[in-house]
Amino acid sequence: MDNLLTGSLDNISHHSENPDFEFIQHDVTRFISYEGEIDFIFHFASPASPFDYLELPIQTLKVGSLGTHNALGLARAKGATFLLASTSEVYGDPLIHPQTEDYWGNVNPIGPRGVYDEAKRFAEAITMAYHRTHGIDTKIVRIFNTYGPRMRLHDGRVVPAFVGQALAGQPITVFGDGSQTRSFCYVSDLIDGIFRLACSDCHEPVNIGNPREMTILEFAERIRELIPGAGSVVHEPLPVDDPKVRQPNIGRARSLLGWEPVVPFEEGIVETISYFREKCLV
Repeated sequence: MDNLLTGSLDNISHHSENPDFEFIQHDVTRFISYEGEIDFIFHFASPASPFDYLELPIQTLKVGSLGTHNALGLARAKGATFLLASTSEVYGDPLIHPQTEDYWGNVNPIGPRGVYDEAKRFAEAITMAYHRTHGIDTKIVRIFNTYGPRMRLHDGRVVPAFVGQALAGQPITVFGDGSQTRSFCYVSDLIDGIFRLACSDCHEPVNIGNPREMTILEFAERIRELIPGAGSVVHEPLPVDDPKVRQPNIGRARSLLGWEPVVPFEEGIVETISYFREKCLV
């Protein structure tokens, strides 16, 4: 179910002939009705790129609040397990490092990024309220930077931005001095962690991400090494409230889910570049 505000039918075209797959175009900020039985609801609806949620601030807030409320209502009506896709952005610009699930975060609620951060923080709060009040079987996954095939080339996030610029032979734009850090998790690892969480008895938030940390400047240089013809690195001013560090503590995922990432960055980034190279040639 998707209103395709930022999504694309191309991403699910390979399921079009699958009799066990059904796509419903719908905005989950409106009441959700479904006649059949439902076992699991995976609530991933939200703009997630800074480009998107800065351009669509009201929609981002509505899907985190109204959309989550509607999806939880459906889970209650159907007796379904509910999994919320939250984000490392609930930690804001963190004052502890790496980030553990019991850290409450350092978020500017009225800053430009606050529309995404606070929407997800509200979504977590209402999810726990439904669990405590109505006994809904809920899960919360806090997703750290994820990358892989089927990302949008002009998504605005660092992986498609750097790869797209490099493939076009353009300069790679680094915001600030590039000393800010990120931790990149390949998409198949993320999905494995989410599936394990959905099948678990855990109701507290769980970080899913790769704890291997690198600076943005280091990442830019790795892309330049992997893509011949990439331009030089250029620097632009750092966006408001851009986090200085981002690294998950995955102790809870390891102990409760038996999960940790297995795809090396060197392997995952090659697969991702290959996908974007094909998209650029189309």
